[in-house]
Formats: sequence, C-alpha cells, structure tokens
Amino acid sequence: MEYDDGQLTEEKVFKDPVHRYIHVRDELIWKLIGTREFQRLRRIRQLGTTYVTFHGAEHTRFNHSLGVYEIMRRMVENLEKKMTWEEEERLVCLSAALLHDVGHGPFSHSFEKVFETDHEEWTRRIILGDTEINRVLLTMGDAFPKKVADVIAKTYDNKLIVSLISSQIDADRMDYLLRDAFYTGVSYGQFDMERLLRVMRPGEDQAVFKHSGMHAVEDYILSRYQMYWQVYFHPVTRSAEVILSKILNRAKALLADGYAFRLDPYHFRSLFQSTMTLEEYIRLDESIIMYYFQEWIQEKDAILRDLCGRFIDRHLFKYVECDPSEQLKIWPELKRLYNEIGLDPDYYLVIDSSSDLPYDFYRPGEKDERMPINLLMPDGSLRELSQESDIVEAISGKKRTDHKLYFPYDLLADQREYKEEKQRILELLHQQGG
Repeated sequence: MEYDDGQLTEEKVFKDPVHRYIHVRDELIWKLIGTREFQRLRRIRQLGTTYVTFHGAEHTRFNHSLGVYEIMRRMVENLEKKMTWEEEERLVCLSAALLHDVGHGPFSHSFEKVFETDHEEWTRRIILGDTEINRVLLTMGDAFPKKVADVIAKTYDNKLIVSLISSQIDADRMDYLLRDAFYTGVSYGQFDMERLLRVMRPGEDQAVFKHSGMHAVEDYILSRYQMYWQVYFHPVTRSAEVILSKILNRAKALLADGYAFRLDPYHFRSLFQSTMTLEEYIRLDESIIMYYFQEWIQEKDAILRDLCGRFIDRHLFKYVECDPSEQLKIWPELKRLYNEIGLDPDYYLVIDSSSDLPYDFYRPGEKDERMPINLLMPDGSLRELSQESDIVEAISGKKRTDHKLYFPYDLLADQREYKEEKQRILELLHQQGG
C-alpha cells in the first residue's frame, strides 16, 4: 500500500446497503479499520437481541461504525465550505466517529447492565491502552489518542466536533436510525439525511440547521421517536433481553456460591469479579457468549439450564402490561405463590421498564442535560427548534415510559399439582395488566 502525505494513493471503497459507498482516503482511517480491536466489532451485533424479533437485524457494530464514519466524512466536507478546518481536527473528528463504539461488549446494553460496565469507558481504554488502535493513533503524535478519547468523553475543547458525534442530532444517531430501519425491514427510521447535511451549518459550540430545513429536522425527530417504540423497545426483544440478563445473573450467583460448572465459565471469572483486563475484554465477543449458553443447556442447575434453552431456542417469556402502583399491592403474594409452586421469582418474575425522551430543550444544571437543536434564522439569529416547530413542541421534554411484567407462561401451565395456586397467579398477572 502506498501513501502520499497521509492520503491513500488509491481511494478504498466499502459497498454499503445504506449509504451505497463508504469512502476511505486517509491512511490513518484505513489502518484503524484493519486493527484487531476494530475487526472485533464484526462479532458484536448492533441491536443485541433484536434479531429474535426482526430476523434481518443481524448487522454488526462494524457496519454501524463504518456508517458513522461515512456520515461524519460528509459532514466535514460540507462544513469545510463554511469554515476553516485544520487537518488534525479533521482527523480527530473522523477517528472519533469510526471508533466511538469500539468498546461495546457482547449484546451491548444488556451486558452493561449485568456487569455494571460502560462501553464508553472501555472505548477510551482501548484508545489509550496497549492496543493496535493506540499504536496507529500515536503515528499522528503523542497527544493524538487522548484528543480522540476526549471527543468520546465529551470533554474535547472543540465542542463543535463533540456535537457532531454526540448530540440530539449527530452522525451516530443518523446512521443507526437508517441502518436499523433497513435491517429490521421497517419504514419508521427513514428521513432525508442528504437534506439535513445540506442545511447543516457550523455554530460556535454545535452544528445548527438553516430554518429552511426545519421540516427535515422534524422528520428526523419523529423517525427517532417511532423507531424507539416500534423497534428498540419491542416487547419480544425485551423478553429476550430479560432472559439474557437472568442467565448472566444466574451464572454469576452460581460462581459466587462455588457451584461446579460442567463447563467452567473461564471467560467470565474476571468479569464477575470486576478484575477483567483490557486484553480479556477485547477477546470477549458474542460467539463466546453463545458457546457458553449452548453448553450450559446441559448443566445440572435447573434454572441455568432452562434459561439457556429458552434463549437459544427462542422460548421466551410472555408479558402483561404493568402498573407500578399495582405492583406494590400484589408483588408479595405473587412471590409467595411462586415459591409455593417451586418457581424462583428472582428469575421467573421480572418487571422491565423502558423510557425515551425523543427531544428535549436545554435544561441547564439538570442531570443528563441535552443541548437543544438550534435553527439558523434568515436574520442570522438562533431559535431553539421547539419554538418554531409545533410538531416538536408537542413532544419536547415529555418522557414516555412503558412497564411490562415478564413470566414463563409455559411453566405455569405445566403446574398440574398446583391448580389453585396457578389460577391465583394468573389472576394476579391479569390484574397487574389491567
């Protein structure tokens, strides 16, 4: 491979079903894509357990990361027409876009909840640690890896760059909405990305959008809202996530109790004990997790065996709508009845809640405050989006939350010797769901 002042002598192109082509011209980006840590993302699905609901959702973090890079590349090209962009800043921006998800673990967010890990923290460790990625970034100077890590940590001095990869409308969200819609086969996530890029302008601390492009921004906000409730929070997907979490929790509890596994969870020990090294984390992917689940179907422990069989063969929990105010009234009796018929409520009676805030105006000082989307008005002033858009105003600052109670209906149906208890459980579950 030959290079000319940091540029490939021949542009490399990835064929992509969402963006048609992904263009790589920089030597740095090409080398980062070739690192073992970035290639690991081929073995981690973008949407975790969503494939059990939408069978096409088999795309990976690798696909998505390339897509975010490509959108960022187009953003940078467009913004260069309106501002002066230093070469190092451009490469920091592109590198952060490419590497923003490199720290994701298997099954992503479900994995993080069980082990209390943070993929962004692991991303920074991969960028700054003894890795191939770090060695590639160091070719740009000793300070370069930290600059890329700071963008991901949202502490980088140039807030405009941070906003392009992490804000209420950024390269990350643009790609995952379009990509996830494509692979799940739904139309909800579609929006006019080309129009958004054309009306994007550099602001002091974040990108802003010309007022004439407001309807494209509205379209994006509504697409995001629909995708969360129709795809990301789908109750069947959440059932699979519940079972996945309970498998990992059960394995963790058994290991702590000294249980003799038929297949020792070698890859999990340091994770369960919060001593996992960077190298151990990089070696962990979904193929390893699935191997253990397959083997644990043969375990002596009935709960672990049952949960793994459910996950592998898609025998998921049923669910009812859940009213949190009713939960306190019936929960003790439900747990008592579960124990009477021999079902452990810690693993077979699960409340799962999902919530989303599709758009929020600026709330300074509040936890997880969000910078608003600003419109550039014809007179050069800025107006917050919800002040101009009736559609966005209607959903601004309104968090929607959904609660569901998951349970194994098949195990309840099989309890022939506990007819009265089973009937009472089903009555309580029906009462819970209204």
